[in-house]
Amino acid sequence: MPLWAQVKDDVERRLRRGEFSESFPGEMVLVQEYAVSRHTVREALRRLRESGLVDAARGRTPKVANTEITQPQGTLYSLFASVEASGRRQHSIVRTLDARADGTVATRLGVEESTPLIYLERIRLIDEEPLAMDRVWLPARLAAPLLQADLTQTSLYEALDHRCNLRLTGGREEVRAVVPTSAERVLLGIPDNTAALSIDRTGELRGQPIEWRRTIVRGDRFSLVTDFTRPDQVSVTVSDRRYSMTF
Repeated sequence: MPLWAQVKDDVERRLRRGEFSESFPGEMVLVQEYAVSRHTVREALRRLRESGLVDAARGRTPKVANTEITQPQGTLYSLFASVEASGRRQHSIVRTLDARADGTVATRLGVEESTPLIYLERIRLIDEEPLAMDRVWLPARLAAPLLQADLTQTSLYEALDHRCNLRLTGGREEVRAVVPTSAERVLLGIPDNTAALSIDRTGELRGQPIEWRRTIVRGDRFSLVTDFTRPDQVSVTVSDRRYSMTF
């Protein structure tokens, strides 16, 4: 491998390990660390910039690029659409797509505990890096055509629209900080010192719940934003065992 490629690969490895979370070394620091020419370092930084990992330009100190996905609250959003809107590449690894019964989820959806449900479990990736794990349940009587869908490159809501003629009209979402399980840390590549967000969503069709979803998303790559200039869309609930209030 050429020298610039070796430098690029090692810097990328250090980036993904979180080594440069506070600050990114300048060109001359990298020249000294890797004992290469400035031209070699600049070529490595150029390739890292093209991959979206580093912001670097002549005359400016390189810095780690912002890889966080932001999502406004108060909307029935698709994670697929949010990633695409940010200009990043996304796809999913489908771990499970089948029909099953789940009494707890059935109760959440207001149906009999033995009701067949379509279950989808995916790892969502952004620029080939894990972002979130999705677990979704929907009534099989409405969503059975999804069993034949390729959900690696499309959003669930788009597939529901095209294959099942269903468009959700509303719902409710609860977001809380969680400590990921060891399996979730491995699947999402979450460092030991990084928290995660658990997003529980009930999607509705004209007031009837038809989707229950739990998403575990890396806390260092995703944030929710509230726009206080749109008070009609602000609904944040703060609660614990002692109190609960909405404002």
